[in-house]
Amino acid sequence: MTGPESAPATPTTPHHRTAGPRPTAPGRDLTPPDSTPLRTGTLSWLFPHRSALAAALLLPLLALLITLATVASSTGMSVLDTVSGLLGTGDPGTVMIVRDFRLPRLCVGLMVGAALGVSGCLTQTLAGNRLATPDIIGVNEGATAAVVASAAGSATGMVGHWWLGPVGAVAAAVLVVLCAGGAGTAGYRVLVVGIGVSTVVGAVSDLIMSRENDNTAGGVFLWTVGSLNGRDWSAGTPFLIALAFLLPLSLAAGHRLQLLRFDDEVAASLGVELRRIRAAALALAVALAGLAVGVGGPIAFVALAAPVLAQALCGPTRVPVLVSALTGAALVVAADALGRVAAPVELPVGVVTSVLGGPFLLWVLLRSDRPTGKA
Repeated sequence: MTGPESAPATPTTPHHRTAGPRPTAPGRDLTPPDSTPLRTGTLSWLFPHRSALAAALLLPLLALLITLATVASSTGMSVLDTVSGLLGTGDPGTVMIVRDFRLPRLCVGLMVGAALGVSGCLTQTLAGNRLATPDIIGVNEGATAAVVASAAGSATGMVGHWWLGPVGAVAAAVLVVLCAGGAGTAGYRVLVVGIGVSTVVGAVSDLIMSRENDNTAGGVFLWTVGSLNGRDWSAGTPFLIALAFLLPLSLAAGHRLQLLRFDDEVAASLGVELRRIRAAALALAVALAGLAVGVGGPIAFVALAAPVLAQALCGPTRVPVLVSALTGAALVVAADALGRVAAPVELPVGVVTSVLGGPFLLWVLLRSDRPTGKA
């Protein structure tokens, strides 16, 4: 007997439709729109399209700047002489200038710029403020004071003991963190305390130089504005070894710092150990800034400009550690080359970056983020 009373219930009622498994909506993919997930076994990695494109565009630009910096000369050496010196076919004097002086200086400049760019990227992300860079919050001044103190009493006015830069940077960073109430303090507080510490430590450096003779003070002053003059492989080789260790750690820290863009409660719920990651990122930033200042002097505005430009290239969803390194290296190499050809006498790289960095700082301040009010 068949009829309405004996017919089996059909799964077409609203009750049965909601009780059954729902198909996955096409728009529920949680992969960021600028990334492609790459998986192998149990491991997965988000390949960032925009960051990769930015790095791919910066590499040929950096190669062009390296070429121009190699041939740029404040002594009137021609391009052909530079090429012959680079190939080793020129006269011994030309070969020595190009291979023993210019190339090491160029490589040191690349490393200094990369270290400053990464250091600025980490400190800006930690503080949530684009102005919170090592050269503003006192880290660079601490490194400068330590190196200047090591040159006190020198009869030649030569700056040595570049490895004291990281020591002074660590001391200044510890002082800033203690005065600000910890590494997790709001960015504006770190910034204000850092400016105060930078002023005090800078005054100590000035006091040390004011008590030296003209020869020593003149030699030290040239370095304190930021200069790559005279830097060779004696400082470049240990710097390269340190960067080979610190840069991969910085890339890993930058990946974890992306979660700090959320509130602390959200980041903690995602498994981030906030205190540990902040301490590690700050330690890496201080070490990189200290090394850069110890080797190349306190080159201004690179740590500010490189991360801001890198962020504009990579977008707001990334912590652009790698692109900041490439951008910083390009800025220092370009400024060093420009300083050798823009004036009758060679200009230190720090002078060039300061002249160009002032307008850039005004631009950063005038285009502050409206939704957050952050600079």
